[in-house]
Amino acid sequence: MSEMRTPVPDAPSLGELLAAGRAVPGHRPWPRAVVDVDDWGLAAECLTQGSVTLLGLWGEAEAVHMALLDEPAAAIGVLSLSCPEGRFPSVGELHAPAIRLERAIQDLFGLEATGLPDARPWLDHGRWGFRRPLGNAERAAGAAPPYPFLPVEGEHLHRIPVGPVHAGIIEPGHFRFTASGETIVRLEQRLGYVHKGIEGLMTGADLARGAELAGRVSGDSAVACALAFARAAEAALQVEAPRRAQWLRALMAELERLANHFGDIGAICNDAAFSLMHAHCGVLREQVLRAADRSFGHRLMRDVVVPGGVAHDLEPQGAAAIAAMIAEARRRFPPLVELYDNTASLQDRTVGTGILRPALARRFGAGGFIGRASGRGFDARRAMGYPPYDELEFLVPGLEAGDVDARVWIRIREVEQSLGLVEQILARLPGGPVREEIATAHAVHEGMALVEGFRGDVLAWLRFDASGRIERCHLRDPSWFQWPLLEAAIEGNIVADFPLCNKSFNCSYSGHDL
Repeated sequence: MSEMRTPVPDAPSLGELLAAGRAVPGHRPWPRAVVDVDDWGLAAECLTQGSVTLLGLWGEAEAVHMALLDEPAAAIGVLSLSCPEGRFPSVGELHAPAIRLERAIQDLFGLEATGLPDARPWLDHGRWGFRRPLGNAERAAGAAPPYPFLPVEGEHLHRIPVGPVHAGIIEPGHFRFTASGETIVRLEQRLGYVHKGIEGLMTGADLARGAELAGRVSGDSAVACALAFARAAEAALQVEAPRRAQWLRALMAELERLANHFGDIGAICNDAAFSLMHAHCGVLREQVLRAADRSFGHRLMRDVVVPGGVAHDLEPQGAAAIAAMIAEARRRFPPLVELYDNTASLQDRTVGTGILRPALARRFGAGGFIGRASGRGFDARRAMGYPPYDELEFLVPGLEAGDVDARVWIRIREVEQSLGLVEQILARLPGGPVREEIATAHAVHEGMALVEGFRGDVLAWLRFDASGRIERCHLRDPSWFQWPLLEAAIEGNIVADFPLCNKSFNCSYSGHDL
């Protein structure tokens, strides 16, 4: 994961990078500009310096797009580069976080990232029957060759293949360990096994179908992905969801965060052979899911967040169920935190294990509990201030240690903050309608959103065609920038600690594979 970081003299700001190109009208709420090859390369150099952060990199038939974040200013912009000859200068050649994104672009659209240091297929396992399905598609000729894992040299090394099929109910992903005795020298991941063709299915879909697809990108982030899509569509069509709907969306997002954090805290402890925490945290998670089902008609609250608002209002009995769950969590969770903190055998497994260095977390723009446990305090709720979080009181916890223990403590603190947020929302929930009807035939056709899911920031970008159907939609799960960091964090640890480190990251297979 090493990366040369050559200083860029007088590096341009994000605003200057955008001003150098041709502004695209009707891209909301942040600007997009079409740039030339030189300015595309300059942006890549700015990424290596750290003056901007990579938010996303995606393609279409004859163009690539790069979303950048100016973190101190909380400003976002998109640079676009036309690729009439089917290639573009690799950003990954200078900035490692872009490599897998560019490999995915090559697989899906056939655009060549010239200079890309790793051009192996990523999402395409040779089983689609087609090559470049979203670009100049053609039938695949013959079986794909075996995937060439990276070579490792040295004495007394051995390889351990794990997956893609795992024990228990878990999505598929392959992990290839190279170890010296029990010490991991290298971990190499191979993902893409649960590629669903979401971006292809989005093309030509109407708004309602697009919302359904967004909510199915990653089941544990059904609310976050649907919210990102809805806000991007609303930005494109210049529609604002009713105030009550905005507050209900935040309520669902915090319930989703609670359910996942309760589940993760218990599962991490279970991987350290402390099943008591797993059982108690599982009860808390189940109570959140039941309250969600009682309030919004679905345990994962799928298909409730829609463009224009929400499809299901909160009735008094639902609010009462949530309030009762919060009271129970406030009673049961603190003793569990004390138990975690005072169990020496558990601390022995988590403290100092799987350390992610803060510099690497910042370079990859790691979001959520992974970034905040390693010194990067970015939280889209706070930084972007989308409603109703601009009216709510909450803290963004942060630590520097970057180990499994730090990632557990960030989850614990976020649980505490989410409990308070839910209480604030229930106490201050405004009245009024919960949905605004949307007409897709509109002069503005492109929209973008960044929202905070339980794993970190979720990006959505979409464009409508003249008929009001989706022409192109890209959804970026935070796992794209987190999976590579697991490879770095596990180096030097023992093989037996991999499940613990893996669960402390809890990256999404489905959200990544699209």
